Amino acid sequence: MRLVLVLGDQLSPNLSALRKCDKASDVVVMAEVGDEASYVPHHPKKIAFLFAAMRKFADHLRRDGWQVAYTRLDDPENTGSITGELIRRASEHKAAGVVYTEPGEWRLIAALGDMPLKSHSLPDDRFIASHADFDAWAEGRKQLRMEYFYRDMRRKTGLLMDGDQPEGGKWNYDHDNRKPAPDSVDYAGPMQFTPDETVEEVLDLVARRFGNNFGDLRPFWFAIDTGQARQHLAHWIKGGLPKFGDYQDAMLNDHKFLYHGIVGLYLNAGLLDPLEVCQAAEAAYRAGHAPLNAVEGFIRQIIGWREYVRGIYFREGPDYVSRNALGHSRKLPAMYWGAPTKMNCIAKAVDQTKTEAYAHHIQRLMVTGNFALLAGIDPVEVHEWYLAVYADAYEWVEAPNVIGMSLFADDGIIASKPYISSGNYIHKMSDYCGTCAYRVQDKTGADACPFNLLYWHFLNRHRDRFASNPRMGNMYSVWDKMDAERKALILGQADKWLEHLEIGKNV
Repeated sequence: MRLVLVLGDQLSPNLSALRKCDKASDVVVMAEVGDEASYVPHHPKKIAFLFAAMRKFADHLRRDGWQVAYTRLDDPENTGSITGELIRRASEHKAAGVVYTEPGEWRLIAALGDMPLKSHSLPDDRFIASHADFDAWAEGRKQLRMEYFYRDMRRKTGLLMDGDQPEGGKWNYDHDNRKPAPDSVDYAGPMQFTPDETVEEVLDLVARRFGNNFGDLRPFWFAIDTGQARQHLAHWIKGGLPKFGDYQDAMLNDHKFLYHGIVGLYLNAGLLDPLEVCQAAEAAYRAGHAPLNAVEGFIRQIIGWREYVRGIYFREGPDYVSRNALGHSRKLPAMYWGAPTKMNCIAKAVDQTKTEAYAHHIQRLMVTGNFALLAGIDPVEVHEWYLAVYADAYEWVEAPNVIGMSLFADDGIIASKPYISSGNYIHKMSDYCGTCAYRVQDKTGADACPFNLLYWHFLNRHRDRFASNPRMGNMYSVWDKMDAERKALILGQADKWLEHLEIGKNV
């Protein structure tokens, strides 16, 4: 007999390792272990979600006829690591070896590869593009831009296609998806589930073991099995999808979720299948329930961006997470962990992250990510923060989004230019600035929005790298037209503000 490893983000009945093995003779191994729960200080909600979903999935496998050797975190025989549990179970069951589906992190791939057991790794074919598919697409290209990869994924899946042409005549409707924040939101947000006995038991365990981690454990409302995740998906497609496209970049003080799908954590744990999710959204468009710009934008996030960043992560290799092309070294500010800040946009994004283990892509990219880039924060520290605090974060998806897209630390593999902005973008797309201690209209002075000062500070200190970038020429043209006295004032005030940040002042 063999052991069949199922990881916490592989909770899919059609997992390649399960298909390869025989439920009549092989034993599934699942384990809640300290190493996986603490290699970064994960949000308690994330830990609880995965442990609860793992327990539910183990029960599903048992009902399906599998023998499951499941280790709970508080089991006195728990060795504390995935490899330790495999070695223990192999001895217990006199197993001939281990079959597993490739993990989504180089760290765990290396650990399993070094294990003193005969093992067989299988591709994770829950994705649309295999590693070979992505490498074949990337081969010979000077720039690996997502848009062209996405078009190939549309052709491959047939999603939103009209013969061999894109539905509506265009591949991308992003220009229709940039409306500023609405005055009101008529969607109640994600479906919320009441914890059952299994979930409550996990919540108590997580409270005891990880109660000091950043993040609120309760109230806990996540779906924890495929049935619930599908209920949530149907709920969102009916109520949120129709306006998702219009307002997907908007941010509001009093609305955490707006029209967002909140399906990333379910997709990334294996509770939902990406094609299933995209086909459900496409069906809403075909039935006239949701507009093309909303459905295309959502599908692009899944078969375009999600598949693309996974391809980048595995193509670039284990050192990707340590790249720092801009040489940034400032420590991650305490306000990312909830310390007081006068910057309302940061405070709102971090507080939402603390309470929900969630923030949408613009809060991550253009608020916390934009600030980290402008302020020169160490990319490794920023990467580890994002990996820790979000329920949908796994290294394969998080690292390219942070190292590449948010921080330009990969030197432009993903982004053609740094995603930076002054306070004006946040003002346009949110109501954050109206209740902020700083004034977004002020470019200098004690009340000036820090994004305004740091924007020019970033451009000035990285001029040698970016002045020749064709997408940044206009920015440098504006800077060059300023007189020397104004430039000195901006840079001096930015330096002073950064000094206050470094010494822990409430900025």
